[in-house]
Amino acid sequence: MSQTLSRKKSLYERYTDIMPKGAGALFFIQMFATFAYSVLYSTLVLYATNGLHMPDTVANGVTSSFIAFNYALHLLGGYVGGRFMSYRSLFSVGMALQVVGCIFISMPTTNALYWGLAAFLTGAGLNVTCINCMLTQLFQPEDKRREAAFLWNYSGMNVGFFIGFSVSGYLQLQNAYHMLFLLAGAGNVITLFLTLSHWGKLCDTKTTYLNLPEDQKRTALFKGILSITALALSLRLLLENASVSNNLIMTVGVITIFIIGYFALTQPNAAASKKIWAYLILALASVIFWALYQMAPMGLNLFIERNVDRHYLGILIAPQWVQNINTVIIITGGPLLSVFFSWLRDRGVNISIPIQFSFALLIIGVGLAILPIGIHLADANGYVGFNWILLSYICQSVGELFISPIGYAMVGQLAPVNLQGPMMGIWMMTTGVGATLSGYFSNLALSSTTSTNPVLSNPGFSHAFGLLGWISIVTGVALFIFTPFVLRLTQEKRLFAKKQMISPAGL
Repeated sequence: MSQTLSRKKSLYERYTDIMPKGAGALFFIQMFATFAYSVLYSTLVLYATNGLHMPDTVANGVTSSFIAFNYALHLLGGYVGGRFMSYRSLFSVGMALQVVGCIFISMPTTNALYWGLAAFLTGAGLNVTCINCMLTQLFQPEDKRREAAFLWNYSGMNVGFFIGFSVSGYLQLQNAYHMLFLLAGAGNVITLFLTLSHWGKLCDTKTTYLNLPEDQKRTALFKGILSITALALSLRLLLENASVSNNLIMTVGVITIFIIGYFALTQPNAAASKKIWAYLILALASVIFWALYQMAPMGLNLFIERNVDRHYLGILIAPQWVQNINTVIIITGGPLLSVFFSWLRDRGVNISIPIQFSFALLIIGVGLAILPIGIHLADANGYVGFNWILLSYICQSVGELFISPIGYAMVGQLAPVNLQGPMMGIWMMTTGVGATLSGYFSNLALSSTTSTNPVLSNPGFSHAFGLLGWISIVTGVALFIFTPFVLRLTQEKRLFAKKQMISPAGL
């Protein structure tokens, strides 16, 4: 008996040694928090057009603004959290706002949609930074278990996306939008409950807010709540005026180009300056990638719903289910690609960052450029075979593997220590700018006709997909050609050679 207890204690101790308390809770918090966002991400344009009968161009504008602001607000979340309130408090306030937002969105009126999106977006945009910071604070700076914890949380996020896309598709086929958005709100309620029930394990450590005297904490908290309220009201106005929102995001994107240039020109040495110029080149390339990739919840979503024969293997495929192709490939392909790259590097072969970005642009370009072939081979009623969509989404997902994970690592490699925060925020902004461009590109595909008849709308989709696909392919080829120049800026080749000299594999 004592041996059994000893063994159980040993297993428990081994478990607690793997991950600190709170890490397991954050896995499920991440999963349920992602569920609600995935519902809106995959369904918003369909609900706006089918449920609220918005024109396609307006629905695309609202969706692109929603996605773009979500990414742009991550930087603001890092500023408010830990400064005006604790990360766990800001996260909880954000979750409560998302619950309110889902309730409003479930009401079938345009006015309720805008209020709901403003509330939901305020919470969702601020919360991503919070959950990452809560997880980071569970570990000491030198604790190597942090990487495994973030990998688990990334898996939880993708599980949330898979469930969200699956549930959204099922209820979309039933036109049960009201039930869908209430379920999304229920996911946020579960997230809030998990956060509150593990409150003590998710406390802040070494933040500005934590070190304030009690009276200053109250003042800071008031400022934080005031900022969140002002943000929600501002988003309400901006979302209703999608063109203004998108122009604002594009303007901010252009300004960031000059900010990066300023960073490069003011570096104390040439090596640091060259790295920032390389960062700018790769950031511009990533904007093109994300502009094509973020068409999935907009123009591509409408194309799949209206112009594709979605009967596959005897099942009617919901548009949202198609996006699970991406989820499955990312979950399975990420670790496999990591192992493959490690295998190559052990043998002295380095797949540089510019080469990976080139592959990403080429592959996603092919994914769009093949769609006009499928449109050309459509049946007499204009419906495109589902296999073309399957192949296109596989290409898009593989392309994401080459650019998304490496992008965050690239910031750490190229940005000076004192600029890593701003440059990480700018890097996240590239996805928002890409989402804004996706709205323009989606409207380009729909501009030839207002008809939902595939025979009439296919030419517009074919022209847009082909044009954008070839632009991405040409950009990928150009980046590949100029890779030696970019490598001289990044100094990646020299750093890899140095690692090879000091590693056993390089001996």
